Amino acid sequence: MAGSIKYKKVNEELQQEIIYNRQHSWSNPYAFKDENAVRRNNNIDKPNLWRPVFVRDIEKIMHLPYYNRYADKTQVFSFKNNDDITRRAQHVQLVSRIARNIGSVLGLNVDLIEAIALGHDIGHTPFGHAGERFLSSFYHNETGRYFNHNVHSARVLDTIFARNFTMQTLDGVLCHNGEFEQQKYMPKYEKTFEDYDREVEQCYENGEPAIKKLIPSTLEGCVVRICDMIAYLGKDRQDAALAGIIDKDYEFTTQLIGTDNALIINNLTVDIIEHSYGKDYISLSETAFNDLSKAKAENGKVIYRDTNINNQYDDIIKPMFKNLYYRLLEDVEKGNEDSLIYKHHINPIGSALNKYHDFDYLSEEKNQIVVDFIASMTDDYFIALHDFLFPNSQYHIEYEPYFE
Repeated sequence: MAGSIKYKKVNEELQQEIIYNRQHSWSNPYAFKDENAVRRNNNIDKPNLWRPVFVRDIEKIMHLPYYNRYADKTQVFSFKNNDDITRRAQHVQLVSRIARNIGSVLGLNVDLIEAIALGHDIGHTPFGHAGERFLSSFYHNETGRYFNHNVHSARVLDTIFARNFTMQTLDGVLCHNGEFEQQKYMPKYEKTFEDYDREVEQCYENGEPAIKKLIPSTLEGCVVRICDMIAYLGKDRQDAALAGIIDKDYEFTTQLIGTDNALIINNLTVDIIEHSYGKDYISLSETAFNDLSKAKAENGKVIYRDTNINNQYDDIIKPMFKNLYYRLLEDVEKGNEDSLIYKHHINPIGSALNKYHDFDYLSEEKNQIVVDFIASMTDDYFIALHDFLFPNSQYHIEYEPYFE
């Protein structure tokens, strides 16, 4: 079945139209223009020839300490010593690459696309979506508020490091959540910083219902949002086979977009280009959208809901999250300046913030400080900290070795 699905090409008529438009310097009227970018402080971070506005955002992201930590954060699969299994660092690079390819053909602002893509998961927890669920549950129990990685990614950029990012980058990061697919993405073009701030607060207060309502303010944000899905659908299948979660010859059933990574990326890219070129929205054909939804559902059934994986998360990682959460919260509440959360998080963040503006990080709500610290951790840092603070704990992680 998979062998009968072909690599699709953009139809010849549209290809010729795109070539003609390039030769005649066509400019997409719906692409975001650099001169319309806004920052919280527009008097600094002025663009220049060699560092345009969104290149500045890209470089700010790449030089943040948390950007380094992508390399040791779970994308989907934990507990395995296998360097060929995707980590979050590769995922954000793939999202950026696929989105830039599409954005370039559509005539969009590829620097804005890259900034959103590279920053979109910078607030993600260790141990992927399982870690996200566990952290949200303890945070919600204590405060009534919700943790979601897209909201926290925006917080990392806008509050924890406060590097004066553009609203367009922050909004794209906030609205990127690739768990909620749509056939058509129509930007909310007139969004302001006030709108953005209100949406962030609604996400904290209401969680998933508010996140489902998020709409990017730019076509570039819409492209990143759908490319987040494109980047992981087939790659997660490759990784599942490497990890022994599914058989290498497991037959998925999607008919139009294909079943493996290369076909999925190519065929969804072509479909988006054909149905979005020159339009003020990003769209998939009905058949491609149905296939995309089907592919996500199949991944969920045979990969993401694998019993053995989820049992490890629930039986081992969740209690470790609980141990760390409440131990760290106790240290913050007591103002224990000799504790590791002060030495490794509060003091460094406070120093970093003071370089850019006057803000007392300790004035933040105490659970939020704990959440900030835990979300920043890599998988190995999380494990090492738990083992250090709870040396006699019954909960330990043993990675599947390279060599058996």
